Amino acid sequence: MREPGSPRLAWALTGSGHYLRECLDLIGQRPDVDLFLSRAASEVLAMYGHDPRRLRERIVCYRDTTASAPPVGLFYRGRYRRLVVAPATSNTVAKMVWGISDTLVTNIYAQAGKCRVPSIVFACDTEPAMETEAPGGRVMVYPRRIDLENVDRLGSFEHTTVVKRFDELLAALEQAGE
Repeated sequence: MREPGSPRLAWALTGSGHYLRECLDLIGQRPDVDLFLSRAASEVLAMYGHDPRRLRERIVCYRDTTASAPPVGLFYRGRYRRLVVAPATSNTVAKMVWGISDTLVTNIYAQAGKCRVPSIVFACDTEPAMETEAPGGRVMVYPRRIDLENVDRLGSFEHTTVVKRFDELLAALEQAGE
């Protein structure tokens, strides 16, 4: 059974501030996005000065509030043509790599794969040393070897494109016709 109208873009936010403002700007430019917020994303949005309620006024938002994540069924009904997880924390990437689907975001990633809906994942922890945005300003972070290895592992998954920089996210969206 297919949802009426053109398939939409599912966009998931996790608990990262890495390029969060830029990702929200991209989301705001699109009329065809449904937003999926992890519990941590709801907290981080507020920490970075974004009101989740204002997002819900203009965008369809699904929040991580149930154990079974009912919105995943929308993937089976053909509502989405692509999933974007941006930004994606190292925790979310690790769960995706190991097949753990215990949050809304990891569950929709798993279901997207089972429905052969392509995913683009903008991983946050991609270099041994990086500068990133924190609530108080720019900071240096030093991802662990396991975080870097998980990003590489996820990049080998079927129906998954992993991008490591914001300009790569823009290019992947453009290449996908988004």
